[in-house]
Amino acid sequence: MAETEEPAKTDSPPQGGLWMRIGLVAAALVVAVVVIFAGRHYFGWFRAPEGTMVATPAVGGPFTLVDQDGRTVTDANFRGKYMLIYFGYTYCPDVCPTSLTEVGQAIDKLGKDADKVVPILITIDPERDRPEHLKEYVRFFHPRMVGLSGSVAQVAAAAKAYRVYFAKARAKGAAEDEYLMDHTSITYLMGPEGKFLAHFSHGTSADAMADRIRKFL
Repeated sequence: MAETEEPAKTDSPPQGGLWMRIGLVAAALVVAVVVIFAGRHYFGWFRAPEGTMVATPAVGGPFTLVDQDGRTVTDANFRGKYMLIYFGYTYCPDVCPTSLTEVGQAIDKLGKDADKVVPILITIDPERDRPEHLKEYVRFFHPRMVGLSGSVAQVAAAAKAYRVYFAKARAKGAAEDEYLMDHTSITYLMGPEGKFLAHFSHGTSADAMADRIRKFL
């Protein structure tokens, strides 16, 4: 009886498995590139002298706006003080009032250190939030709260510096001036030299906010 020749053995992986591994490696490289780009663009990564990669949030920067009394102010007007900044608007139905209430209460909880911190509302709706409207609005949350508005371009520049997203949300068929604003709801703590120190997400209590701020004073 003739012997049947066995097929030659090979250590090569199946083609399907090989391409799968190549695909996974390529995907991992793409993710790595995206993470590195995002880190540099949004968080300002830099290399420390000893070669350690450190991330510092690139938040904040110069701004020129108009306060609730109609005076032009810049970030330089607040040098020497800590700024507790929130971006919102006076027509906001619930999110802004909740956050600003916590901000005002946090300032009071700082006691004797309260004068070191300036609570600030920067509107993201300058078309409706004129200085006189802001003046009436901010006093409900704290007597020392500053309301800042300005031109559309000025507000957009300030929001960009603080990486704040905002956009009009108008219901179908609504009038031109009947709209809400989608926006980032974060409170920023900036140091006496205008440098970013910390941020507080929406829902942070006044107690937690005050405790964190106190560590920087």
